[in-house]
Amino acid sequence: MSPSWLIVVASLLFATMGVFVRLASHHYGSGEIVMYRGVVGALMIGAVSRWRGDSLRTTLPAQHFLRSLSGVAALCLWFYAIAKLPLATAMTLNYTSSLWLAMFLLGGAAVWRRKPVELGLVLVAVVGFAGVVLVLQPTIEHDQWWNGLAGLLSGMLSAAGYLQVTTLARRGEPESRIVFYFSIGGIVGGAALSTLTGWHEHSWSSMGLLLAVGALATAAQLMLTRAYARGRTLVNANLQYLGIGFSFLYGVLLFDERVTWMAMAGMVLIVGAGAYATALHIPVLSARSLGPEKR
Repeated sequence: MSPSWLIVVASLLFATMGVFVRLASHHYGSGEIVMYRGVVGALMIGAVSRWRGDSLRTTLPAQHFLRSLSGVAALCLWFYAIAKLPLATAMTLNYTSSLWLAMFLLGGAAVWRRKPVELGLVLVAVVGFAGVVLVLQPTIEHDQWWNGLAGLLSGMLSAAGYLQVTTLARRGEPESRIVFYFSIGGIVGGAALSTLTGWHEHSWSSMGLLLAVGALATAAQLMLTRAYARGRTLVNANLQYLGIGFSFLYGVLLFDERVTWMAMAGMVLIVGAGAYATALHIPVLSARSLGPEKR
């Protein structure tokens, strides 16, 4: 499967996971969902790796630690923003990751004086984010700016995590190993957050929701990791906007959310931005261009 199609399928799986996260949030806190998502992911990857005879031992523990730190911190900040802000606002702030990614890559090009990022893709990122705003129609009250900052930081840390995934893959780490250590980070971070906020009892139905969240997240994360390892960074980032379109459709079909002309216009911008990104054939800056080969 091509990197672009991997992103499309991963976006659909993440949107489906979001439905189960919403249902599970009636039974568990955010930290618990993050932790159990990591538990399911680590067990799935560990079992498959053992069956295939693959090793999960790494020679890059520091890089995996940084990737897990940024990814888990982004996830926790996003859940915090969801708890403190309107859901649409928190979602929009998290999807600024593509804009942060474009700024990181442009900054790397300026510092290292390598081939610059294709500005058409940067423009696509901005157009795609405008589509996100139209679909979600976010608002922030005057007394919620600190909470909004948490959501904005979640987008920035997500972008940093994508670059770290690219770097790990370039150094020979398979996607299963990258996702495994990210899952371990989720277990540790989620458990720490749950210790502070409290734990909840299980039922068979609630455990089923957690299992669905973990399985969907792991499959989507593996696809996402492979796409960022093989594909063009900003193309992948732009295609991820499709997740908003999928989530919007789930909201209409499952949660009776209203369809507005602004939302429909936003979906057109999101899909159009992703299609235009894949149509551009000019190579873009990758993680390799952020610094020397042995950074």
